[in-house]
Amino acid sequence: MATDPPLGFYQSRVLLILIAAELVERRTVALAQALPLEEASARDLQLAFRQNKLTSRQLTKFYLYRIRRLNPLLRGVIEVNPDALRQADRADRERKAKPYGSLSALHGIPVLLKNNIAPKDKMNTTAGSFALFGSVVPRDAGVVARLRSAGAVLLGKASLSEWAHYRSSGDLSGWCARTGQGKNPYNLSADPCGSSSGSAICMAANMGAVSLGTETDGSILCPSSSNSVVGIKPTVGLTSRSGVVPLAPRQDIVGPMCRTVADAVNVLDVIVGFDPFDAEATREASKYIPSGGYKQFLKADGLKGKRLGIVRNPYFDYRSRSLVAKAFESHFNTLRKQGAVLLDHLELANINEIYSNSGEDLAMSAEFKLALNTYLRDLVVSPVRSLADVIAFNNKHKHAEKIDEYGQDLFLAAQATNGIDKAVKSAWQNMDRLSRDGFEKLMRQNKLDALVTPESIVSQVLAIGGFPGISVPAGYDENGVPFGICFGGLRGSEPTLIEIAYGFEQATKIRRPPLFRR
Repeated sequence: MATDPPLGFYQSRVLLILIAAELVERRTVALAQALPLEEASARDLQLAFRQNKLTSRQLTKFYLYRIRRLNPLLRGVIEVNPDALRQADRADRERKAKPYGSLSALHGIPVLLKNNIAPKDKMNTTAGSFALFGSVVPRDAGVVARLRSAGAVLLGKASLSEWAHYRSSGDLSGWCARTGQGKNPYNLSADPCGSSSGSAICMAANMGAVSLGTETDGSILCPSSSNSVVGIKPTVGLTSRSGVVPLAPRQDIVGPMCRTVADAVNVLDVIVGFDPFDAEATREASKYIPSGGYKQFLKADGLKGKRLGIVRNPYFDYRSRSLVAKAFESHFNTLRKQGAVLLDHLELANINEIYSNSGEDLAMSAEFKLALNTYLRDLVVSPVRSLADVIAFNNKHKHAEKIDEYGQDLFLAAQATNGIDKAVKSAWQNMDRLSRDGFEKLMRQNKLDALVTPESIVSQVLAIGGFPGISVPAGYDENGVPFGICFGGLRGSEPTLIEIAYGFEQATKIRRPPLFRR
């Protein structure tokens, strides 16, 4: 007759497991010290792979260790992928079997996905809310399928401002029910900005190699600026939105958020292209993708000959932030020294109307209800099937979703809409007019390659016209909080913007790791 092992047997097993875990952690730390993995670029990591100094498994373990150590403070990751190490092992095997040069720049590189971008695996895609916990998507999001084909390791899901910062006008930026309040690694009391806050937090704190965010209006550019990382908001349609929890399809876009321009461009090269599940937008924008991809535009002298516009009012009103003002005057001199032609004191027509009465809010409310209902209906399994169901869920679970504190007024307003009516169509036409007579006219009349603005203040101008923008680290204010410089251009101008952004980055090299200042 079998008998249970003595208690000491279990104690010994637990002790051995703890010792093994400690040894793994020590080896991970030792590896990070031997190879400076913090701040390492994808290019650095690929070189280490090629020289047999690093494996994808070791790299993935390093980031899992960083997440375990830092995430309780920063809350930038919602969950890690239980299959991440298995994917890393597969990448290591493929690297041995395939010749050098046949693999992508992201092969074996751990990637974090914003939690509204859906992989079909064991991870949850919830937009930060418990309302979608346990839902099952029908397939990988379009951008996720491209990452898998490139051999990237799906490391985990980054936190976000819940529902892409659209549930309530009173929500705190960087907060979601599943993780609580995300923290800016440079100043823990500072705004991490939303809605792709977690992606930026994780890149700033080296909790992943590269990441994806999404933007409807400012959600890549703002957190990138506030967390000293590079964010590319592509031309709408350049990357697929299929499998992404939607906000407003007219403006929604997926883009890279990384520590360097080169890494962001390598990610962009992988994720752009036609997707039959987002056919209309991606087919139209595919004409902008250059033969040979975007990597060819990483030119150290990329600023030479570029015509850059500066609109002082209202973008450079920094009377209360003298350090930021001085930084940008210095940056203007740097741009000139690198060969750029600056056209200063330009005026953007109808700028007041763009920011006060564009019709964006009205259109977004109607689009959100329709797009979200379609997304929820297509799920294989879901606790909710409509916006009305989500509102009811939130009312039932007020404590977890902080409804009493933050409310859900944007959801209620969207639920009250009645499809794409005359008012919505009029709003779309108005935004088209404002873009045509404002930003497009300014760019074409002055033959500009880009508009230069501080932080993410230009995001609404870019959003309503589907225009691209790139945010690059530009400095740190009196409280140690980062700020970026944004280069915005006309639809399809990513090659030129990349040259400008990379030229600026290489001339300044401003980014530094965070100090977790309290």
